[in-house]
Amino acid sequence: MPGGSFAPAGVAKDRAEQYQGRLTGYVIVACIVAATGGSLFGYDIGISGGVTSMDGFLEKFFKTVYKKKKLAHENNYCKYDNQGLSAFTSSLYLAGLVSSLVASPITRNYGRRISIICGGISFLIGATLNAAAVNVIMLILGRIMLGVGIGFGNQAIPLYLSEMAPTHLRGGVNMMFQLATTLGIFTANMINYGTSRLEPWGWRLSLGLALAPALVMTVGGMFLPETPNSMIEQGSIDKGRKLLEKIRGVENVNAEFQDMVDASEFANSIKNPFRNILERRNRPQLVMAIFMPTFQILTGINSILFYAPVLFQSMGFEGDASLYSSALTGGVLCLSTVLSIAAVDKLGRRFLLISGGIVMITCQVIVAIILGVKFGENQVLSKGYSMLVVAVICLFVIAFGWSWGPLGWTVPSEIFPLETRSAGQSITVAVNLFFTFVIAQSFLAMLCAFKFGIFLFFAGWITVMTIFVYVFLPETKGVPIEEMILLWRKHWFWKKIVPEYAEEESSRGNNSTV
Repeated sequence: MPGGSFAPAGVAKDRAEQYQGRLTGYVIVACIVAATGGSLFGYDIGISGGVTSMDGFLEKFFKTVYKKKKLAHENNYCKYDNQGLSAFTSSLYLAGLVSSLVASPITRNYGRRISIICGGISFLIGATLNAAAVNVIMLILGRIMLGVGIGFGNQAIPLYLSEMAPTHLRGGVNMMFQLATTLGIFTANMINYGTSRLEPWGWRLSLGLALAPALVMTVGGMFLPETPNSMIEQGSIDKGRKLLEKIRGVENVNAEFQDMVDASEFANSIKNPFRNILERRNRPQLVMAIFMPTFQILTGINSILFYAPVLFQSMGFEGDASLYSSALTGGVLCLSTVLSIAAVDKLGRRFLLISGGIVMITCQVIVAIILGVKFGENQVLSKGYSMLVVAVICLFVIAFGWSWGPLGWTVPSEIFPLETRSAGQSITVAVNLFFTFVIAQSFLAMLCAFKFGIFLFFAGWITVMTIFVYVFLPETKGVPIEEMILLWRKHWFWKKIVPEYAEEESSRGNNSTV
């Protein structure tokens, strides 16, 4: 620190019991507007699978896939295996990965609100390019701009929600991002169901309707308040105090305000958050920022949501039936996320993650058995078994919706101290989008190679992640966001790694200039 003095790293006292405040209407409106970015993320996930199964879209941009689709003797598992088609879906996530790292210093230095606005503008450009696309290059450029929007939005919005929410309701408020995502997926599936009847141009309408939530996110972002945490970090201490009083609905915010000031003083002494995040005191948060989003994607959920129509058509469903089935899974995901919002601050993060993992493992194994026994190279599932597969997949989606879906975003966004929060969220988003890109690009090839074994592949990963949560993730329910560092010092494993104050203070002189 300046002057060579020493101070504890960030918040040093447990003031959680002194926090006051309630969930005000002001916070609810601000968070609803901010969470709109989640609906765009979900819309892009849901719209891709439906559009890539539409004949008009395939015939215009991917004629080889269109011809393979029309061949009755084509291998059920392999008829959609095309790297160009996969690139249409996955290019968005690679662009999002890169832009999330660019968004980190912008979010930290200029505030969460600016990143949300940047994301909205990128979405507007991307949706316009996609709807008007006349060739594959224009199509991919549009997807890249959408990816930039996702990188900025996913980096800033979960942080915004976590910082605006009162401690005792932080989990539920933060999950508004995932709820908006699931609503976006469901809306996309229903739109695809309708536009699939508007051949050969229905796909343009599907892609272009992303303009509506993008406009809400952009214009709404201009009227959003900055979070008090960010305002204090940028030096507007008095304004931050007044905003905190406004969003908590009480004047006595001394304890929470002091935590923010302490965290801000330490945050401003850190010149390179990405280097600081590698220090021992941030080791558990870094591990969670890498593994939580990785595991979220390795549940296999994006494979189902990206390619639900394609997947169901591969199983023998007719075109309309496959879109209807994928719309059903989107609706189920919305409802289960609502249940999670109601339960997360009562039952806790660990309970939901572990119970969801157990149910998802069971569902993946059941689907693998059904497909392995009843679904061969050129066979079609009977109506009874097809309905059973859809039912089990819906149960899988329900379990994901109450566990890894929302909590894969919520947990990483609430555990970082202020000085590394933007950098930590960038890592979370980058890792999430990297594995989303890998799965999106490889899933159709994996489905062709593994066949029903693809579901066992994901079941194995869900087993690993469930054990990981049981062993390494402490319960964060009810812990103030600026006091999360104290939690790791009490955990049976992480307390061996995270240094106590004495160690921190002795090393502060070296770290303050990092």
